[in-house]
Amino acid sequence: MRDRADRRNAEADEADEASDIDHAQYLTFMLNGETFGIGIMSVREIIEYGTLTQVPLMPACICGVINLRGSVVPVMDLATRFGRQSAPVTKYTCIVIVEMEQPDGLQVIGMRVDAVNAVLGISPEDIEPAPRLGTHIRADFIAGMGKAGEKFVILLKADSVLSIDEISALAELSAPGSPQVRTVATP
Repeated sequence: MRDRADRRNAEADEADEASDIDHAQYLTFMLNGETFGIGIMSVREIIEYGTLTQVPLMPACICGVINLRGSVVPVMDLATRFGRQSAPVTKYTCIVIVEMEQPDGLQVIGMRVDAVNAVLGISPEDIEPAPRLGTHIRADFIAGMGKAGEKFVILLKADSVLSIDEISALAELSAPGSPQVRTVATP
């Protein structure tokens, strides 16, 4: 009797794993009227948008830091990161806290978004490659275009979009007194 129950539990676990492989889960959110998604496995929590502490000499896409249960967490304005104008803060504006594994440990960062929609399961066959033209964000930020009914969800690569190393390098280049990089064409 016990062997049969154990076998059924093992089969149920395998079915759950297969279901997870068939449909990846994405947290979808709005940004300037467009729908974006990020893998749910990297999302730690969603919090209400509140007061941010401004930090001098930060890149424009870092809107400040928050105190998250005693930890300092930078908050990135995704609209600014994508080179767009930020939407005004509304009652739906929130911060999505994301965790990413980095070579030097776990990186936690917040993303300011206009509104959170839902968690969607999107199967691999419903994900198209990122278009080379026609998007207003860098191609290396896009993991693919997920089909959700008749619409597309722009699926983001969290590690590219939220790269603290790249943002830090940009901050150093734009800091007052830093040497300016110039490109010189050679014949």
